[in-house]
Amino acid sequence: MIKINNKKLAKFFGYKIIRLVILLIVIASISFIMIQLSPIDPVRAYLGQRIVSQEQLAIMGNYWGTNLSLGERVMGWLQTLASGSMGFSLIYRVPVTEVIMQKFTASVVLMAVSWVISGIVGFGLGVLAGAKEGTIIDKAIKTYCYILQSTPTFWIGLVLLMVFSVYLGWFPIGLSVPIGQLSDTVTFWQWLYRLILPAFTLSIVGIASLTMYTRDKLISIKKSDYFLFAQARGESFWGIIKNHGIRNILLPAITIQFLSFNELFGGTVLVEQVFAYPGIGQATVAAGLRSDVPLLLGIVLISTVFVFVGNFIADIIYEYVDPRIRGEDDE
Repeated sequence: MIKINNKKLAKFFGYKIIRLVILLIVIASISFIMIQLSPIDPVRAYLGQRIVSQEQLAIMGNYWGTNLSLGERVMGWLQTLASGSMGFSLIYRVPVTEVIMQKFTASVVLMAVSWVISGIVGFGLGVLAGAKEGTIIDKAIKTYCYILQSTPTFWIGLVLLMVFSVYLGWFPIGLSVPIGQLSDTVTFWQWLYRLILPAFTLSIVGIASLTMYTRDKLISIKKSDYFLFAQARGESFWGIIKNHGIRNILLPAITIQFLSFNELFGGTVLVEQVFAYPGIGQATVAAGLRSDVPLLLGIVLISTVFVFVGNFIADIIYEYVDPRIRGEDDE
């Protein structure tokens, strides 16, 4: 039974919270400065093709703070964040937090389904390849992983879209809502049907790294003394894999899967663009192409928090769940 040292746990959480705050301040400042130094003009992005006078341009410049120094603009941006606001989206004409909540909710479902599928399939293939080391099964799985790791995500999405949607017609070509239908009237099965192909694409992209890691860990365990001792006692091969192999590599594999949140988020941006899925990925591309600076900065911050949460959970597993790594004061 795991006994947690409450003092150490509070220190751990406090350290992580402070680290998150510092990280957000640094990321917010750097991303804001980079956009300010880029050719993007928030006033022109807001006005679009409308023609206005110089006086009106000056008024808009005062509103957006473009007439202030860079340091004053950075401090103003940080003060806005500290008040709990991320500004107003130029594309959607609503607060950025509202846009992110709506888009990120759709993306979280896609990412969660893909993450679970890639974790289960990747772990299973890794165990099979490690158990069948050197056989044609092992070589086939390794070849599959090497191909996946060297193939761009958007290319895999386009191939699957052409095969399953265009040629076979099994799935819709894109969009999470049927054409001519309001999003409020979409049934659960319609939504699930349109989620399958994007989730499948995103999941097979994340399989390779976990499979190769699980395979290598299982092969090293097969060479351990306790594994050889179990074989000498006459236990069945798959019984030893189950009782000594999987039990020892499961927690590290779960940790690796949590550390893949950054790859998951990056893959989501590309997959959503290929399948026209209305999530945070599409919002990111739209914000970049249409110079929606407040939305772009908001997405940068929310992606930072998302990746931090994945690393944070992995750290918890390392510190408090894995008995081989947990400190003596937690025993």
